[in-house]
Amino acid sequence: MLTLSKKFLRDQYVLLLISINLVLFIISTVFIILRLSSGHSSSYIVQCRDCSNASAVEFIPGGLIDLISFIFFSLLVLSTSVVISLKTYNIHRQLAVTVLSLGILLQVLTLIVSNYLLVLR
Repeated sequence: MLTLSKKFLRDQYVLLLISINLVLFIISTVFIILRLSSGHSSSYIVQCRDCSNASAVEFIPGGLIDLISFIFFSLLVLSTSVVISLKTYNIHRQLAVTVLSLGILLQVLTLIVSNYLLVLR
Protein backbone atom coordinates (compact mmCIF):
# COMPACT_ATOMS: atom_id res chain seq x y z
CA MET A 1 0.00 0.00 0.00
CA LEU A 2 2.90 2.35 0.70
CA THR A 3 4.35 1.94 -2.79
CA LEU A 4 0.92 2.41 -4.28
CA SER A 5 0.39 5.73 -2.56
CA LYS A 6 3.92 6.85 -3.50
CA LYS A 7 3.33 6.07 -7.16
CA PHE A 8 -0.15 7.58 -7.01
CA LEU A 9 1.04 10.81 -5.41
CA ARG A 10 3.96 11.18 -7.82
CA ASP A 11 1.85 10.87 -10.94
CA GLN A 12 1.55 14.45 -12.20
CA TYR A 13 -1.52 13.88 -14.32
CA VAL A 14 -3.41 12.30 -11.43
CA LEU A 15 -2.39 15.19 -9.18
CA LEU A 16 -3.61 17.65 -11.81
CA LEU A 17 -7.00 15.95 -11.95
CA ILE A 18 -7.27 15.88 -8.17
CA SER A 19 -6.37 19.57 -8.07
CA ILE A 20 -9.02 20.41 -10.67
CA ASN A 21 -11.56 18.43 -8.65
CA LEU A 22 -10.58 20.31 -5.49
CA VAL A 23 -10.72 23.71 -7.18
CA LEU A 24 -14.17 22.96 -8.61
CA PHE A 25 -15.35 21.91 -5.15
CA ILE A 26 -14.07 25.16 -3.63
CA ILE A 27 -15.58 27.26 -6.43
CA SER A 28 -18.98 25.62 -6.14
CA THR A 29 -18.97 25.86 -2.35
CA VAL A 30 -18.05 29.54 -2.34
CA PHE A 31 -20.46 30.28 -5.18
CA ILE A 32 -23.40 28.60 -3.43
CA ILE A 33 -22.66 30.25 -0.08
CA LEU A 34 -22.32 33.69 -1.68
CA ARG A 35 -25.55 33.27 -3.63
CA LEU A 36 -27.40 32.08 -0.54
CA SER A 37 -26.07 34.91 1.63
CA SER A 38 -26.97 37.61 -0.91
CA GLY A 39 -30.69 36.86 -0.76
CA HIS A 40 -32.79 36.73 2.37
CA SER A 41 -35.51 34.48 1.06
CA SER A 42 -36.88 31.62 3.09
CA SER A 43 -38.05 29.68 0.05
CA TYR A 44 -35.84 28.61 -2.84
CA ILE A 45 -36.56 26.79 -6.07
CA VAL A 46 -35.07 23.32 -5.75
CA GLN A 47 -36.69 21.50 -8.67
CA CYS A 48 -37.78 22.47 -12.14
CA ARG A 49 -40.32 20.13 -13.75
CA ASP A 50 -40.67 20.20 -17.53
CA CYS A 51 -38.28 23.12 -18.03
CA SER A 52 -38.14 22.50 -21.78
CA ASN A 53 -41.75 23.63 -22.17
CA ALA A 54 -41.80 27.36 -21.35
CA SER A 55 -45.58 27.58 -20.99
CA ALA A 56 -45.95 24.73 -18.48
CA VAL A 57 -42.91 25.14 -16.24
CA GLU A 58 -43.52 23.90 -12.72
CA PHE A 59 -41.15 24.94 -9.96
CA ILE A 60 -40.93 23.04 -6.67
CA PRO A 61 -40.00 25.28 -3.70
CA GLY A 62 -37.71 24.09 -0.96
CA GLY A 63 -35.66 25.25 1.95
CA LEU A 64 -32.09 26.26 2.53
CA ILE A 65 -30.98 22.74 3.42
CA ASP A 66 -31.94 21.53 -0.07
CA LEU A 67 -29.44 23.91 -1.66
CA ILE A 68 -26.75 23.27 0.93
CA SER A 69 -27.00 19.61 -0.02
CA PHE A 70 -25.27 20.58 -3.29
CA ILE A 71 -22.17 21.38 -1.22
CA PHE A 72 -22.33 18.01 0.50
CA PHE A 73 -22.82 16.28 -2.84
CA SER A 74 -19.80 18.08 -4.24
CA LEU A 75 -17.72 16.98 -1.24
CA LEU A 76 -18.98 13.43 -1.66
CA VAL A 77 -17.99 13.44 -5.35
CA LEU A 78 -14.53 14.78 -4.51
CA SER A 79 -13.81 12.28 -1.76
CA THR A 80 -15.31 9.30 -3.57
CA SER A 81 -13.46 9.94 -6.81
CA VAL A 82 -10.13 10.29 -5.01
CA VAL A 83 -10.63 7.14 -2.93
CA ILE A 84 -11.83 5.04 -5.87
CA SER A 85 -9.00 6.26 -8.08
CA LEU A 86 -6.49 5.47 -5.33
CA LYS A 87 -7.84 1.93 -5.04
CA THR A 88 -7.96 1.37 -8.80
CA TYR A 89 -4.57 2.88 -9.58
CA ASN A 90 -2.78 -0.44 -9.10
CA ILE A 91 -5.25 -2.19 -11.46
CA HIS A 92 -4.77 0.28 -14.27
CA ARG A 93 -3.65 3.90 -14.33
CA GLN A 94 -6.18 4.90 -17.00
CA LEU A 95 -9.03 3.58 -14.87
CA ALA A 96 -7.98 5.90 -12.06
CA VAL A 97 -7.72 8.79 -14.53
CA THR A 98 -11.20 7.99 -15.86
CA VAL A 99 -12.67 7.99 -12.35
CA LEU A 100 -11.10 11.38 -11.61
CA SER A 101 -12.30 12.76 -14.95
CA LEU A 102 -15.85 11.63 -14.25
CA GLY A 103 -15.58 13.33 -10.86
CA ILE A 104 -14.68 16.56 -12.66
CA LEU A 105 -17.71 16.15 -14.91
CA LEU A 106 -19.97 15.69 -11.88
CA GLN A 107 -18.44 18.76 -10.20
CA VAL A 108 -19.14 20.88 -13.30
CA LEU A 109 -22.71 19.58 -13.56
CA THR A 110 -23.26 20.34 -9.87
CA LEU A 111 -22.03 23.88 -10.43
CA ILE A 112 -24.30 24.36 -13.45
CA VAL A 113 -27.44 22.98 -11.79
CA SER A 114 -26.94 24.89 -8.54
CA ASN A 115 -26.31 28.09 -10.50
CA TYR A 116 -29.50 27.58 -12.51
CA LEU A 117 -31.61 26.98 -9.41
CA LEU A 118 -30.13 29.92 -7.52
CA VAL A 119 -30.64 32.30 -10.44
CA LEU A 120 -34.31 31.29 -10.73
CA ARG A 121 -35.23 32.20 -7.19
